[in-house]
Amino acid sequence: MDIRLVAEGPWRFRIERDGAMRVPGLVLAPRELLPDEPGDQALRQVADVATLPGIVRASYAMPDIHWGYGFPIGGVAATDVVHGGVVSPGGVGFDISCGVRLLTAHVDRAALLPHLAALMDRLDGLIPRGLGRGGLWDLAGRAELREVLRGGARYAVERGHGVPRDLERCEDGGAVGDADAAQVGERALERGAGQVGSLGSANHFLEVQAVDTVYDETCARAFGLRPGLVCVMIHCGSRGLGHQICADHVRAMDRVMRRYGIEVPDPQLACAPVDSVEGRAYLGAMAAAANFARANRQLLADAARGAFQKATGSGLDLLYDVSHNLAKLERHTGGDGVARPLLCVHRKGATRALPPGHPDLPDALRPFGQPVFVPGTMGTASYVMTGSTANRAFDSCCHGAGRVWSRHRAHRETSPRQVRRELVGAGVAVRPTSWRSVVEEVPEAYKDVDAVVRASEHNDLGRLVARLVPLGVLKG
Repeated sequence: MDIRLVAEGPWRFRIERDGAMRVPGLVLAPRELLPDEPGDQALRQVADVATLPGIVRASYAMPDIHWGYGFPIGGVAATDVVHGGVVSPGGVGFDISCGVRLLTAHVDRAALLPHLAALMDRLDGLIPRGLGRGGLWDLAGRAELREVLRGGARYAVERGHGVPRDLERCEDGGAVGDADAAQVGERALERGAGQVGSLGSANHFLEVQAVDTVYDETCARAFGLRPGLVCVMIHCGSRGLGHQICADHVRAMDRVMRRYGIEVPDPQLACAPVDSVEGRAYLGAMAAAANFARANRQLLADAARGAFQKATGSGLDLLYDVSHNLAKLERHTGGDGVARPLLCVHRKGATRALPPGHPDLPDALRPFGQPVFVPGTMGTASYVMTGSTANRAFDSCCHGAGRVWSRHRAHRETSPRQVRRELVGAGVAVRPTSWRSVVEEVPEAYKDVDAVVRASEHNDLGRLVARLVPLGVLKG
């Protein structure tokens, strides 16, 4: 199967149908954001995803597309459940329900700066992060872990880790309702038991930020954002539990694909019909991992609130919490105008971005659309966007800057001393567990986040609301 890339204008490309592709691929990025590392297979993955049974409209790639497991990171695909549509764990990835939560402070940048070092030191000693075990919540055995898998952020709030308003500002009200803890294997439970309330490693972080620029004053006001306001952004997911669930269910689906008459060009695209025993088992386990991730971010946010209160006397309000690694059963209208009753929408490294007026949004946000968060990298900006009524990619938007260097290349190209000097020079207070891990996340290892959000807006994936700049970063 050849990759035939055709420009549809300066902001997007089409991969024409070829071979077993059932739909075209649509890469919603200008040429300068296309993957160009030698041997990169991200565009091939877009075409491979287009072969999945039941896929509708197109195999989409967001502007932050890069090479992933099975699906590209930044990949979006919807399958028609009624007409043999499949669910693929590779379309969600190993860090199930990895997502971003943004909280707004009751203090401006100028007032925070004299207390910033003390705040970062307090957070440094408080927030568990890095590889392995260690979390803020000492669970009372397997029974309570299963309560987390069923109740997510709701259970955390019930146990005193947050306030009821938090749940109004979480995707799915803080918990996915069809979670099935019985589909989570013993090894996954073991890996997750000591990790509730921890950041993890790699590109996960807790960042203290300030609003630098407002693009849409009406929407920003509704979101509680104004120039100079301090915010806290938290990016993390389901840790080892989610990773193990993905691995377990990829193997289970690989064993049964032939029984369902399914062939895929890449074994990493192992899948099963949504309405099959294996499909339902994965969705139940995936939802349980999503609830773990939401409880995880809830505990981290609650800890950050305590640190802010002690260091500055300021509270933190949750603006929104949304995943960017998830498969959801949703109702959409097909590109051919046909109303499709139920689609399984895979978003891997792509954020759900509900448009204004959507009934799933809380009343205060419904007129303006769902907040979408696009983190940059250490020392660069992050963005707040909102959903667009013109979105054709199943109400999906980008999720970050998108990696361009491997971690090995980052170590070849730079050093801990150089990174530290640059961040200090930029006025960013960094508290890492290891400067070696920080090197892997240098800005040069990622695409230009400013270009990514511009491309997202040009492709009607979302609208710009505000730009945030870093003041202090906690890294694993």
